[in-house]
Amino acid sequence: MMTRHIYTILILMAFTYTSCQKLEDWPMELITEEYLWDEKDSLGTNASYFLNTIYGEMPTGFNRIGGNLLCAATDDAVPSADNATVSRITNGGYSPINNPDDSWSANYASIRKCNLFLQNFPRITLKQDLRQEGVYWMAEARFLRALFYFELVKRYGGVPLLGDRVLTLDDDLRLPRNSYEECINYIVNECDVAKENLRPDPVPNGDFGRITKMAALTLKAKALLYAASPLNNPSNDKNKWRLAKDALAEAIQYGSSSGFSLESSFSNVFLTRKNNEIILAYQRAVTTDLELNNAPIGYVSGNTASRGRTSPTQELVDAFPTIKGLPITDDIKSPINPTGYDPNNPYANRDPRLSLTVFYNGMPWLNRPVETFDGGLDRPGGAVVQTKTGYYMRKFLGNFSSGTAYSNQTHNFPIFRYADVLLMFVEAKNEVDGPVDSVYTYLREIRRRAGIQQGSAPNLYGIPDGLSQDAMRELIRNERRIEMAFEEQRYWDLRRWKIAEQIFNKPLHGVRISKVGSNFTYNIETLAIPFQFIAPRMYRYPIPFSEISKNPNLTQNEDYLTVH
Repeated sequence: MMTRHIYTILILMAFTYTSCQKLEDWPMELITEEYLWDEKDSLGTNASYFLNTIYGEMPTGFNRIGGNLLCAATDDAVPSADNATVSRITNGGYSPINNPDDSWSANYASIRKCNLFLQNFPRITLKQDLRQEGVYWMAEARFLRALFYFELVKRYGGVPLLGDRVLTLDDDLRLPRNSYEECINYIVNECDVAKENLRPDPVPNGDFGRITKMAALTLKAKALLYAASPLNNPSNDKNKWRLAKDALAEAIQYGSSSGFSLESSFSNVFLTRKNNEIILAYQRAVTTDLELNNAPIGYVSGNTASRGRTSPTQELVDAFPTIKGLPITDDIKSPINPTGYDPNNPYANRDPRLSLTVFYNGMPWLNRPVETFDGGLDRPGGAVVQTKTGYYMRKFLGNFSSGTAYSNQTHNFPIFRYADVLLMFVEAKNEVDGPVDSVYTYLREIRRRAGIQQGSAPNLYGIPDGLSQDAMRELIRNERRIEMAFEEQRYWDLRRWKIAEQIFNKPLHGVRISKVGSNFTYNIETLAIPFQFIAPRMYRYPIPFSEISKNPNLTQNEDYLTVH
């Protein structure tokens, strides 16, 4: 927290990195500044441990809010349990004293650690053959600080910028907020400085997971894209879009020349620790926690039943096109029904990403079909927590269509990946130049990787030539939704596009499935779940009351002047 002088070293943090080691046994009460920043520590051992703990504070999005994903507070999913913590975001809003996703103190604590590292590490004289490593470490700390500021800015808007200062109780802690624009400029400038000294891509296997130049280029571009978006650019200043477009073009040019590309397999992006698409991820030990938390409830691995915490909505399912890339509504209306979409068999002939994102009735899992029909093993009724929508979340989970139990899998949370860079570029490019060739090229590349059938011109991969800028904008937004589902993108996208009030203030839906013999009947039903977005207040988070009450120069965000 910015207003407290707590010097803690999270040495014993359970954090696994390919290039990290565990600290040797040492009495924790004896760890002092002199020990940590020992000028004679020519290997930089203690300082590197400290930096690794900062890595452990990067964003991780798996079931992090009371056991639920943040996407359970969007139109993509709802929590399966009643009265879930994440529901506080959607049932009337958050307040200065009650915000399930409040991260003010945590991010400022991390920024403070970055400043401690940047201030003290230069005291250490590394041996000659490690000095380049020391240059990397300094740049990594600088990037991490910019990343933590971005996490603050996308939640709260403008926040106080500390620069390189490590504040103590003897300092004036009544800092005012910097403007949103000043914060974005700071993040961009920090990325520009850091990128010159970060590891070049591609990195050796032993360094995978460390921050590289591509990560800095991506953070810079993402910050500029957020700044160009309608929430933060109400006058639609095209120069802001142009800055974002140029930064994304630089990231693509560097990335493509440095080995980044779309993985041939969509599912492998999330199950392989090192691949060509992941730019930066929160590195985790191999586990089965995602399977146990999110798979349908009727499955037991060992002696542990899956919990099915996440219920995707019908809205998300319907957003996936057909195998030819066409919206399912187009198929229903088409007199020739070109892909054979059938509302009575709704999951056949669909975008292959659907079955890699959502569990639906009849999908194979642990040697039996998923049963989300009424009375099925995965929707038995009664008081047990189960799907509210007829669906469960499938994304990120291992390949367990066969077998009888889960085995440990790589479950690293993707912070930046190459597909996102391409999608951000086509968004900015369309806003600046309209739907030109490069917009079509990258969108079709993403759909080709997804497994959409190519078709023929002028409708390759289901994207017709000659779209207007507005039509292309809607297509890009939908493609982001399905490609990036459950990666903590849509929650922020709907806010930066400033359309959350239109999307969220209407009912959500699921499917109710009846089984008679071997036949299934599918009926769409409205969910009895309150879903409310109060504009303009909920476009920003409230600054915590505990901070406002201690700092009279810290102004609150709009419509949070009283405690709700």
